[in-house]
Amino acid sequence: MIRLIMLGGPGSGKGTQGIKIAKDLDITMISTGDIFRNAMATGDELAIKAREYVEKGELVPDMMMIKFMRKRLLQEDVAKGWVLEGYPRTAFQAEELDFLLEEFEQKITYAIYLNVSEETMIKRSLLRGKVDDELEVIKKRIELFKQRTTPILEYYEYKHTLISISGENSIEEVEKEIFRQINII
Repeated sequence: MIRLIMLGGPGSGKGTQGIKIAKDLDITMISTGDIFRNAMATGDELAIKAREYVEKGELVPDMMMIKFMRKRLLQEDVAKGWVLEGYPRTAFQAEELDFLLEEFEQKITYAIYLNVSEETMIKRSLLRGKVDDELEVIKKRIELFKQRTTPILEYYEYKHTLISISGENSIEEVEKEIFRQINII
C-alpha cells in the first residue's frame, strides 16, 4: 500500500501530479482544498472558520488542520492508499500526521517535493486564474512556504522518505521521474 505526500510551493504542480499519480495507481487523492470545499458545502463550522485564513492566503492553524485530516483519513476510500496534497504545511503538522498515522497503524511511503523557482510559482499561479490568485496573495503564499514549509523537507529527509524532483519539466516528464524514483515504472 502506497501513501504519498506531495510537497511544493504554490504553482509547483503538486495538485496536478497528485491527481495523475492517484489515477494511475488507482488510489485516493486527498486535497486540503477539496476537504475545505466539501466541509463548507455542508455548513461545517470548522470549515467556515478555516475559510477566513484561506481567503487571506494564510495557513489554517495547525489544530484545525489536524482535525480535518483525522476526519478525512478515517473515510473508507483511503483504505487502499492515498496521495495527500496541501498538507502538511508545517513541521508540527508533519509530526502530528505521523502520530495520527501511527494511531491508524499506517505510515508514509514517500514525501515528494516538487522543486520549482519562485518565478515559475508566480507565473503558474497567475495562469490558474483562481479567485484568490492575485499577485500579492501569491507572493505572501510563497513567503509562507519558504518560512514554514521548508523545515518539512528536513523532517522527511531525516526520516529517509523525501524525494526531491524538479517540477520545471513537462507534466509527463515530472510524473515519469516520480514513478522512477518510487520504483514504479
